[in-house]
Amino acid sequence: MAAEIPRPQTRKPVLLSKIEGFQDVVNTAVIIPKEDGVISVSQDRTIRVWLKRDSGQYWPSVYHTMPVACSCMSFNPETRRISVGLENGTVSEFVLSEDYNQMTPARTYQAHQSGVTVVLFVLEMEWVLSTGQDKSFTWHCSESGQQLGTYRTTAWVSGLQFDVETRHAFVGDHSGQVTILKLEQDNCSLVTTFKGHTGNVTALSWDPVQRVLFSGSSDHSIIMWDIGGRKGTAIELQGHNDKVQGLCYAPHTRQLISCGSDGGIVIWNMDVRRQETPEWLDSDSCQKCEQPFFWNFKQMWDSKKIGLRQHHCRKCGQAVCGKCSSKRSTIPLMGFEFEVRVCDSCHDSITDEERAPTATFHDSKHSIIHMQYEPTRGWLLTSGTDKVIKLWDMTPVVS
Repeated sequence: MAAEIPRPQTRKPVLLSKIEGFQDVVNTAVIIPKEDGVISVSQDRTIRVWLKRDSGQYWPSVYHTMPVACSCMSFNPETRRISVGLENGTVSEFVLSEDYNQMTPARTYQAHQSGVTVVLFVLEMEWVLSTGQDKSFTWHCSESGQQLGTYRTTAWVSGLQFDVETRHAFVGDHSGQVTILKLEQDNCSLVTTFKGHTGNVTALSWDPVQRVLFSGSSDHSIIMWDIGGRKGTAIELQGHNDKVQGLCYAPHTRQLISCGSDGGIVIWNMDVRRQETPEWLDSDSCQKCEQPFFWNFKQMWDSKKIGLRQHHCRKCGQAVCGKCSSKRSTIPLMGFEFEVRVCDSCHDSITDEERAPTATFHDSKHSIIHMQYEPTRGWLLTSGTDKVIKLWDMTPVVS
């Protein structure tokens, strides 16, 4: 009897561990590099350092309760400094001992009038950057504790990245706008603003090598902004069914990892020649069959025809009626990993090769509110609305 040939297994992330026991959601958590450990800050007011024991379980070696809920955190492994943003607008800093069994208070910054949304410690500049619900972006000197500057934003800020080489801060807000600021020691200047999302910006990821910024939004989309190319290229990626909650670019494999409230972990291949989505064209009648749209009363009267609803082909951008765009297709090189409306002529022109997926989709089995990728081991951390932290080995899919 001939031996059965085993079917190749679909590559997917491997769940390594779950960390439970929180009274409320974990707003931010990070994997400690070179350690079997995790640091978490939670809505339940706790800062916890989790170390893996001989049993294989993670147990808290540090359990510290703050006066109010912890909204965000930044951890610097070199200095073992934790910067924690709180819902009362302050940023509290702590230093962890070498064995991660003790945490010593270092400094408190009165940074904002209301809750801190993002905090970022920049070792090279000795700056603590933070954004708040008070629509402000501030930066402090971590040595003196002095506030160096502040910038008022148009809306509540929900995303922040910093480029050390150019001192550019990328600030994403709830209006869907991204602002680029040039920071100096005691002032900042507005470089530019751009907007491509219809919802609020929920996540940012900056690649300093290719000088590309990725933004995720509550509109379910991701946009790749080519900052360094100076051509204003913006590539759209559609692969989530709910808001994008986290982004991380892996430069060594040229892959983007995105996580969303839909529980999806999506791995995007960015080592392909992607295309910009076309601008949607305006027309009073279908650009294929010339039937009038329902607001075009003159043509409706002249031709004695009922007006039709307007749609747009996602591949060519033309305004078309439902009859001329009855088919659906994926267009992965344009970022459409799900089937979208295309006109009949574009549908016929799309080859099987052009339909080949450029992303893989994986289910985390919890609604993700935060993610962090640790590239040296290829581990991914996700925290969800179920108050659980999950640790994943991503090496089967990020390679």
